Amino acid sequence: MAVIGFDLGGTKLASAIFTDEGEIIFKEILSLNKKSGADVGLLITDQLKKLMKQSSKKIDAVGVCVPGISYRKTGTVWAPNIPGWENYPLMDDLMQAVNNEEIKIEIDSDRSCYILGEVWKGAARNCSDAAFLAVGTGIGAGIIINGEVLRGSNDIAGAIGWLALDRPFQKKYIQCGCFEHYASGEGIVKAAKEFIEGDETYAGVLKKKTNFTSHDVFNAYEQKDIVAEKTLKLAIEFWGMTAANFVSIFNPEKIIWGGGVFGPAVQFLDEIYDEASKWAQ
Repeated sequence: MAVIGFDLGGTKLASAIFTDEGEIIFKEILSLNKKSGADVGLLITDQLKKLMKQSSKKIDAVGVCVPGISYRKTGTVWAPNIPGWENYPLMDDLMQAVNNEEIKIEIDSDRSCYILGEVWKGAARNCSDAAFLAVGTGIGAGIIINGEVLRGSNDIAGAIGWLALDRPFQKKYIQCGCFEHYASGEGIVKAAKEFIEGDETYAGVLKKKTNFTSHDVFNAYEQKDIVAEKTLKLAIEFWGMTAANFVSIFNPEKIIWGGGVFGPAVQFLDEIYDEASKWAQ
């Protein structure tokens, strides 16, 4: 027996065939190439058909994690970074592609899949209460309470980009939330640009780039760039405050950081811990 897993992101689709024990038999990553709507669905189903045909083992199940919300009652998904996926009928696409009622199909949010993976094979093994804070293009949290994934009444528990960590409210928080605006991958870029715009004397390495990414900010930090230092100091404060809030609300055994920003932000774990300790009981 084998299973097929898909990890859909805002820019890529990762797919793999796994044994029941989690060993990867085959893996492939495809770019979305700015596809949207039904074209993204077609990319997934074409890849699914390819892997089902390619597998030498019988496929027992198919799982897809999406960068947003999976509405389990309807089989539809919302992915804010994929245009046309406001209420996309992904389950219908998958069922038509599989065309076999014996094969189980599951769709879930990426944040739920993160924590389930950590409980199964990662840093949260043997934990019944833990959280995975995913910091990438956006920010989300997978949360396990008493051994169960916390989903909420509308399957949106863990959408922590909207945590209110600053005041007063500003209109720029509407699209992605206060926390995500400053401390996600895209948020780090936004914050750095705001610091640059607010300092007419700044002439550092980021000033010379018309477009830059969070990784450019981390590289500039290594060069002791003042804007990069201010930007990442702000992100560390937000990450620490969030960890403290999670301690108070969920009392987890572990808080695990991951996603593309962690990565380079791993170097700040001690500083995040110290910041969290200021705020936490």
